[in-house]
Formats: sequence, structure tokens, C-alpha cells
Amino acid sequence: MTRRFALMLDPVAADEQRDDYTDTFTAVDAAAPALSVGELSTQRGDGVFESIGVVDGHAQEVVPHLERLAHSARLCDLPAPNLEQWRQAVQHAAARLEAGESVIKLILSRGVEHGPTPTAWVTAAPAADFSAVRREGVKVVTLDRGYDLGAAERAPWLLLGAKTLSYAVNMAALREAQRRGADDAVFLSSDGFVLEAPTASLILRFGDRFTTPAPNGGILHGTTQLSVYEHLSARGFDVGYDRIPAADLTAADAAWLVSSVRLAAPVTAVDGTPLPVDLALTDELNAYLLSPRD
Repeated sequence: MTRRFALMLDPVAADEQRDDYTDTFTAVDAAAPALSVGELSTQRGDGVFESIGVVDGHAQEVVPHLERLAHSARLCDLPAPNLEQWRQAVQHAAARLEAGESVIKLILSRGVEHGPTPTAWVTAAPAADFSAVRREGVKVVTLDRGYDLGAAERAPWLLLGAKTLSYAVNMAALREAQRRGADDAVFLSSDGFVLEAPTASLILRFGDRFTTPAPNGGILHGTTQLSVYEHLSARGFDVGYDRIPAADLTAADAAWLVSSVRLAAPVTAVDGTPLPVDLALTDELNAYLLSPRD
């Protein structure tokens, strides 16, 4: 068992089928240099990634994450990943982690300028302690994302629906939220509709109906949001997707930011306006999200 390590993958073509891919993994020291100075992931953020939560050695929702990695690769014109190779790499990593909460990251880069391409690797490390934020919640501010709801369809080259390594805007949004005295942000389209948080999906509750922004307009379809919806549906709640005007945020009966590692964080205020917090349901959601899920 270990706390932090990395695997470099020798990418295998998507159509190559075999039972065992372990000979395509090379363990490397997670604290040692491993990438070329010409690597385009570091020079330009030219690549895609996924973060998978791991609880007591069980990697959560692996297939949905792999499918989203392939979707992001397709949008970015990257070679299609061999999903069975990546699945085995995730299981190889998860089996070597200590008990508790960890995070496995999958990175697929365009590689080194002028070849070879692509570069692929997996990292594994202990997750941050999010117990306090799951219990106490987050205050958010709304920030203009700078494009309207139709931008993704009108300009697909903006890659708005891909989970790319180019996270500078997302990190800048979090810093701006902190400058405004909040913990996190919710992006709005320039025409006034709710999008998502920089690193999470948003779920709102109105009575017994739960809603989240429809996964278009550049919104990344969240794996954790889908899992929460499965749980809520099994409990008999109505769940759905909508175009949500920004004004509806402060009218919600409750709201959560949900993501693979932080899990469900209740929203306590939007732009300084307090929101009700459903502590019992929050505890229920996090207990479910900490249970083994495939």
C-alpha cells in the first residue's frame, strides 16, 4: 500500500483488444520529473483529464469517467483512448492505495510538439479532507462566464463541453470568489442562465423537485450529479434538467455543489443572500456518495 504514486501509460489504439494491458503501465516516482520540457500539456494545457474519487480502495463511477474522457478526447481531436487499458490502469492504481479517501487522475495529452503523441498517465494521491465543507457548506457568488447559452453549438472550437487541462479560467474564478468573501462560484451565461461551478455541478431543490442546468451550452455533464439523481429517483423524488434563470438561484429551497472528490457541499448563500440548508438530506447524499458505486 502507498500514499502517492504515478503510472505512465503507453497508449494502445482504441480498437486493439486484449485481456491484459499491465505491460503498458510503467510506475514512476510521483515526486520525480517524468515529462519532457516539450510536453504540450504543460506548455499549452493541450489535453484532457478526469478525477476519480476512491473510497477504501474502491474507484467510484469508473465507466462514466472513462466515457467522459473519451468524449473530451473526441472534442479535442485527440486519439481515442483504449477504455479497457485505462480501466485496468485505474484498478491497478486503486488496489495500491491506503484506506480512506483518495483521488485518481487520468491525463491524456497531445504529447510532445512534433511527436511522439499522445502522452498518457495516471496519478494517485490522498484526497483533501472535505468533511468540514460537507457539513458546513459553501457560500457562492455568481460570475459571468462570458458567453451565451448557444455558444457551444455555434462555436464548437471553444471546447466548452470538454474537460480540458486548460483550467486557468476556473482557478481565476475561485480566486475572484474568495476576493468577494465567498468560498466558490457559480458561472452564469452572458444571457442570464445558470451554468455550473468551476469544479462542480449545481443541483437545486424546489419543493420535491430537483433540477440542474441542462448539459448543453458548454456545461460538463457531471458524473456525481448523475449518481445523485439515481439516488434521488430511487427515493421517489422528481429530477430533471432545465434552463435555469439566474434569478431562480436565491428562490431555491436548497442547493448543492457536487463533484467526485468533494462530494455534496450544501450552498449556504448566493451573492450574500442566505439559502436554506437541508442538513439531513446532505448527510444522506454524502453517505450514499461514500458508498461503493460502479
